[in-house]
Amino acid sequence: MSEPLKISIAGLGTVGAGTVQLLKAQSEILAARCGRNLDVVAVSAREREKDRGVDLSNITWFDDPVTMARDADADIFVELIGGSEGVAKDSCVAAMQAGRHVVTANKALIALHGAEMALAAESGGVALAYEAAVAGGIPVIKALREGLAGNRIESLHGILNGTCNYILTTMRETGRAFDDVLFEAQELGYAEADPSFDIDGVDAAHKLAILTSVSFGTEVDFDSMHVEGIRHVAAEDIEYAGEFGYRIKLLAISERTENGIQQRVHPAMVPESAPIAGVEGVFNAVVTEGDFVGTTVLEGRGAGAGPTASAVVADISDIACGRIVRTFGVPASSLSKSSPASFDDHLGAYYVRLMVDDQPGVFAEIAAVLANHKISIEGVIQRARSETQAVPVVMTTHETTEAAIQKVLAALAQLGAVRESPHMIRIENFR
Repeated sequence: MSEPLKISIAGLGTVGAGTVQLLKAQSEILAARCGRNLDVVAVSAREREKDRGVDLSNITWFDDPVTMARDADADIFVELIGGSEGVAKDSCVAAMQAGRHVVTANKALIALHGAEMALAAESGGVALAYEAAVAGGIPVIKALREGLAGNRIESLHGILNGTCNYILTTMRETGRAFDDVLFEAQELGYAEADPSFDIDGVDAAHKLAILTSVSFGTEVDFDSMHVEGIRHVAAEDIEYAGEFGYRIKLLAISERTENGIQQRVHPAMVPESAPIAGVEGVFNAVVTEGDFVGTTVLEGRGAGAGPTASAVVADISDIACGRIVRTFGVPASSLSKSSPASFDDHLGAYYVRLMVDDQPGVFAEIAAVLANHKISIEGVIQRARSETQAVPVVMTTHETTEAAIQKVLAALAQLGAVRESPHMIRIENFR
């Protein structure tokens, strides 16, 4: 058996402690698969005395992760601190400069600095591995970069945030309002005290930027992405979606178009028969379209100590076995500049919900606005009179452009009979 692989770990939160636990619990099977022992020799975290449920007594402690990355007697530096700047980035750079491989679960770091980090790793002859940064325990990076290496990826879409998927699933199953379900998710530990990073779509967008780079061989381009969250999705929207035969998901979508690569994160209605529609609760999924393989679907738990630690240890195992691959599947120096397509050119169907005065001629006004912008209606639901004399009018449209629907929404909002701002959700008719 070869010499042990020595590991240092910065960050002992949920994932860090879970990684130490997994390495200890699975030490025999990992040694058999890697041909060598995987030994944690150094750790760093903010609070030294905190009980993390793991025995750290025989492991060297460092108060400063940058110092550990530079000086610890380790082959691999595992960064589980989080954040795109500061000590997380500095410690990874220090580790690579010292000739150590880097494993990270930090999606923000890779999404915002992936190209420069990849160049540093390749110039130093070390690995930069980040399977745990996207979709938790689902091996999606390895699948795209290696398993589908013989394919040209045309598009991908996925559910990349378990918090949002849990909220939308629970709203559909119970009929409860967004704020009520969000509070429950926080109580259960599925959402942070400040949930904005998740529910505003930023977390999913970071992950999509990484997947786009691996899929299309482009530099990571977070800034050109269209990002929306789920705050505006109401219980009635989910109910109406069901009547039209759809479910609402927060989707991350990346696709080649005639005008370039389009990246977008937003709520979307998907057919109930689509594979992505059946992904519920805290689960994640990624669906890819390759020219030779066709459609592939990967599904699993996208967060949590066990699934994310599993992905971290998968990267460690690869390095232990000498399987060191290029960060994004091609040399970092050959990553092409992203050529983003304008979101205004997006072509698709739309769901629109209006609250209007219950009076003659209102629907004719609405139809006239759509006709003026050459948008045709596919389906309509109109409720009976209510005590407030305001009723919902719900429509789905045939395909049109994003620019056109935005003009329609602005014009509808100006109608005197429309009581509140129109609600719009995009429709993705996946098969």
